[in-house]
Amino acid sequence: MRRLLVLWDVDYTLVNAGGVGRVLYQIAFREMFGEQAPEPSPMSGRTDRSIAIEVLTLAGVPEPLSRVDAFHEVMAERAAGLADQVRQRGRALPGAAEAIAALAELRDGQAAAAGGPDVVQSLLTGNIRPLAEVKIGPLGLTRHLDLDAGAYGSAHVDRAELVPIARRNAARGYGHDFGGAATVLIGDTPLDVGAALATGARAVGVATGDFTLGELAASGAHAVLPDLADTGAVLAAILGEDAA
Repeated sequence: MRRLLVLWDVDYTLVNAGGVGRVLYQIAFREMFGEQAPEPSPMSGRTDRSIAIEVLTLAGVPEPLSRVDAFHEVMAERAAGLADQVRQRGRALPGAAEAIAALAELRDGQAAAAGGPDVVQSLLTGNIRPLAEVKIGPLGLTRHLDLDAGAYGSAHVDRAELVPIARRNAARGYGHDFGGAATVLIGDTPLDVGAALATGARAVGVATGDFTLGELAASGAHAVLPDLADTGAVLAAILGEDAA
C-alpha cells in the first residue's frame, strides 16, 4: 500500500487567524523588552525563527541570534491565551475541514479496501507549535491531524529544512519512510512550493493567500487550486495519479 505524509500549511491555507500571530509577537516583545516590536518585512511563508531574528535585529537587541529561543519560549507561554481572539476573529477557510476529514477517511481504512493510499496528516508551518495549535484548535481543525508528525517554525530559518524534520517525526511514529513524493506539502506561498521542490516532495499550491494561481504555478507547484472548497479537486491535487 502506498503511504503518504500530507503536511498542511496553517496561515491562509487552512485558516485566517485574525492577526493573532502579530499580536503574540507584540505581547512577547513587550514582556521581554518593555516596548513595541518593530514591524518585520512580509511574513508570508517564512518561519518564526526567521521572523524573530529580523524583529530582534531591527530592534537593536544585542546578539539577536542568542535571544531567539528565549523569545520563542515567551511566545509559547502566551500563545494559549489568544484562543478567545481566534474564536472571535479567526475562521477556517472554506473546505479546509472537509478536505482534512476526507483524507482522514483514507487513513481510517477505506484506502486499503480500495487499493488506495494510507494518509497521515500533520502540519508543516512557519509558526512555532503553540501558535499553530492556537490558530487551528479553536476552529476545530485538529481532530484528524497528528501534530507530532509535523514540523514547526522554531526549528530553522529555512522552510525547506522543516521537511526532513517532519519526515523523521512521521517515520518515528509510523515506521515508514516518507521520502520523495510520499510527502505532500499544501500551502499558499512560493516558499511552501519551494520547500517541497527542494526536498523532492509533491507541492500543491492554494491561491487563498497573497499569491495567484499563476504565481504558484510559475513557482513549480505540481498542482494548483483556487481554494479548498472542492473536496474532490483537493484530493485529486494531493493524491496525484491515485485520485482517479
